[in-house]
Amino acid sequence: MKVSERGLELIEDAEGTVLTAYPDPGTGGDPWTIGVGHTGPDVHPGLVITKERAMELLKADLAVSEQAVGYMAQNCTQGQFDALVSFCFNVGRKNLQNSTLLRKHNAGDYAGAAEEFGKWTHAAGHVLPGLVKRRAAEAKLYREG
Repeated sequence: MKVSERGLELIEDAEGTVLTAYPDPGTGGDPWTIGVGHTGPDVHPGLVITKERAMELLKADLAVSEQAVGYMAQNCTQGQFDALVSFCFNVGRKNLQNSTLLRKHNAGDYAGAAEEFGKWTHAAGHVLPGLVKRRAAEAKLYREG
């Protein structure tokens, strides 16, 4: 599966598009981010990219999350897939793999899985309003399937 336009809009809205590298809002440092949530060893303070490069990086990064969700999550509707890809893109493959959210999804407890999104709103020990908003949007998309 691939992320739908609706899923892509959720990710772009949650991440924003920033063409100058910025520090993680939870830590104030690493990992540095640029574009639409792109992190990695190629991102450092002072880096500036174009909108086109930001979209190239997003497509490459999403392919990794799409593959991970496709491998780990069973029997997804498009909305569930989109929400899980957004979640995976934000928290990483290992966190998705080890999550109660994924266990509940794969057990067919979709209502329980949807409730799990709201538990992932902390960064560096603090609740971040942006994560609260994002998780609510992911849970909504997941439920609507």
